[in-house]
Amino acid sequence: RYDAVVLTVGATAARDLPIPGRDAIGVHQAMEFLPQANRYTHGDYAQPPIHVGGKHVVIIGGGDTGADCLGTSHRQGAASVTQLEIMPRPNEERSSSQPWPTFPMLYKVTSAHEEGGERVYAVQTQEFLKHDDGRLRALVISDVTFEKGRFEEVPNSRREIPADFVFLAMGFTGVEPGGLVDQLGVELDNRGNIARNAEFATNVDGVFVAGDAGRGQSLIVWAIAEGRSAAAAVRSE
Repeated sequence: RYDAVVLTVGATAARDLPIPGRDAIGVHQAMEFLPQANRYTHGDYAQPPIHVGGKHVVIIGGGDTGADCLGTSHRQGAASVTQLEIMPRPNEERSSSQPWPTFPMLYKVTSAHEEGGERVYAVQTQEFLKHDDGRLRALVISDVTFEKGRFEEVPNSRREIPADFVFLAMGFTGVEPGGLVDQLGVELDNRGNIARNAEFATNVDGVFVAGDAGRGQSLIVWAIAEGRSAAAAVRSE
């Protein structure tokens, strides 16, 4: 019924953390938490189903999604917020190993971080600990070093930190599998996104892709720009 279809389904398959205790009540993906908070702001809830007021919150992941969880937790009145990052603390200035025009890994203080909380670097979560009723009570973490292409646990560095809620903000692995992606038969690239050429066309005739679904998780300005470019490619087809 259509001459062309443009897929803009996002790349929302979130990276998980399959360690002991993952089924504890209170461990959530970041995108289970953040959309509820937005809908609450717009009046859809009397109170969002996941509410951290007065609770101890740990965020695993140091990127923008983690910062969003940090700010939202503060606004809900969390008792404490701790953000964990497996990588070492970045430099505040560009290092010689990341010369221009490469994208430098720099220590950032966003508006959310200015609201408070603690950031802990070079640590890895080893286990989620539960109360007898299944609710989360703490995390077991350890210091790590990056050796020969992999993270190695520092001996005798394991310790517990209290947590009522954990939000996993460790990035995304591509489009959601199954459904429309399988039905259309579009190919995926090695990052789990929908493969495309320079004209936003997939391997299926008449099917195009734009935004996160094709480039991976990114900023809304890229989604806007790619939507316009994909529309132009469809018109010229």
